[in-house]
Amino acid sequence: MFSPKLWQFLTAGTITLVGAGGGLSLTGLLLKNPLNIPLLLTQSVDKKSAVTTQNASLNTTKQTVSKEFQGQTIYQAKLPTTDKVIALTFDDGPGPKNTTQILEILKQNHIKATFFLIGQMVSYHPQIVKQIAAEGHVLGNHTWHHWYRRMDVATAASEINRTADLIYKLTGVKTTLFRPPGGFLHNGLVDYAKSQKYAIIMWSDESGDSQRHGQTPTLIKNVVKSAKPGGIVLMHDGGGNRSRTVKALPQIIADLKAKGYKFVTIPELLEMETKAKDVVTAESSIVTKDGHSHRQ
Repeated sequence: MFSPKLWQFLTAGTITLVGAGGGLSLTGLLLKNPLNIPLLLTQSVDKKSAVTTQNASLNTTKQTVSKEFQGQTIYQAKLPTTDKVIALTFDDGPGPKNTTQILEILKQNHIKATFFLIGQMVSYHPQIVKQIAAEGHVLGNHTWHHWYRRMDVATAASEINRTADLIYKLTGVKTTLFRPPGGFLHNGLVDYAKSQKYAIIMWSDESGDSQRHGQTPTLIKNVVKSAKPGGIVLMHDGGGNRSRTVKALPQIIADLKAKGYKFVTIPELLEMETKAKDVVTAESSIVTKDGHSHRQ
């Protein structure tokens, strides 16, 4: 330690030095001695200790859903037919090639989407996950291995928690959305996810891009034909070669825009449902002077 005489010359200033690409940073206190020679007392700080703080600011997009949707299974949002909004979702990524291509298409069209990530793929491609978050998209949990089989509680917990923990470590995002692999609702995964207050997100509209024989025009037709206000569209950015999805996506977006649709994330979609319910409740609660309720 330092002598009392040295500490009495301590000024209030602090200095932080960060190496460009080094594993350590230096933080220090600027000291002044009787000869007016500045001294810098430093200590090493491991960069890893700041990872969570840094990542917490990586994504400012709304990632959570309200309590009314926690533990619920959702196929689409319940919206008035005049609310022409739809959510694009992508499963099984991140993929080393197709995900970045899809991100570029979304960026060009100023669209935010929801990505249901496989934990194992997240571990292989962490930088792509960081890119998804940094560009304002929503992150969902799609288990670690994408298994379909029946699981006990411990296995289901591992599949979901490992994925959630890694996503949080990389991006600072605590996932609140879960999509079961293959849409299987009764193999133990959904039961565990519901116990952890996840919203179970299914879909109302799918491109068919996981089918071997569907060509690009078919993918476009499948999505556009089935589109509806409050709809949730299932596509894939991982789990194999998704070049057909990449080719179809620009036309899917263009055709839906031509039909008057706007694109939102899953949390935004569900927030709109809540607001729509509030409007209906408010209208049905208007009481006339004679004490009778009526709707406008």
